[in-house]
Amino acid sequence: MAPTPRPASVRFASKVDRTGPTSLVRGAPGPCHQWTGARNAKGYGTFWNSRTVKAHRFAYEQANGSIPDGLDVDHICRNRACVNPAHLRAITHRENILASANHVARRAAVTACPAGHTYDDANTYVAPNGTRKCRACKTASQRAARAAARDQQRAPVIPLRSPRPTPERTAA
Repeated sequence: MAPTPRPASVRFASKVDRTGPTSLVRGAPGPCHQWTGARNAKGYGTFWNSRTVKAHRFAYEQANGSIPDGLDVDHICRNRACVNPAHLRAITHRENILASANHVARRAAVTACPAGHTYDDANTYVAPNGTRKCRACKTASQRAARAAARDQQRAPVIPLRSPRPTPERTAA
């Protein structure tokens, strides 16, 4: 007779260390519950539950029910190995990206261009590559380029012949 398999919640709990580090991020109550099982290359815990699932998503679903469509599970504590349900929240992918410390979040937090012009509706446009651009700086750049092109087109005036000698010039 084959042994009866343990329920997924029992197997899951056996791979959690509830005495993890206390999060330094505000709003993350209590210590992190560190995942001691397998982790993927990015540091997220993985768990077998009829298929491989991310451990933090399994923990969120056990505590709060299914994850609504279109939402990601975010670690408030910024610890990818944490499975503490109090440190997990369901948010949109955009909110998840902007809550992180990556280059996209850092750029989105910038409120003015390098010249100091504010990024607001009137002064900002989105370039074809998806980045924000400053209208005031673009206008100044275009004006300078047109002025340089005009100056280059203006030919210097070269006299056709040398000036006639005058008595003042010959005396010298």
